[in-house]
Amino acid sequence: MAPDAGIKAMDEAELVDALIELPGWELKGKQIVKSYTFKDFLQAMEFVNRVAETAQADNHHPDIHITYNKVKIACWTHKFNGVSRLDTKLAARIDGVFESS
Repeated sequence: MAPDAGIKAMDEAELVDALIELPGWELKGKQIVKSYTFKDFLQAMEFVNRVAETAQADNHHPDIHITYNKVKIACWTHKFNGVSRLDTKLAARIDGVFESS
């Protein structure tokens, strides 16, 4: 069975409920997005590398934008052109990576 079998795009009510549990994450279009700020570029890159490892382990990959000490992450499921439970799970794991930085 495919890893995303049974996964579907979340409806508006599901998204509202999920975002309550994800402080700082916002719905922008068909993605959930959050920005993180670090002391410097090196810390930002260390965070990005740890996020990459987490995403690879989940086989679900966010869009990552780096501007010196700021990292913006967008999660969405391309297959559904929207946010799924895979995205909210990954967002929570990314927050965990940040908290342990």
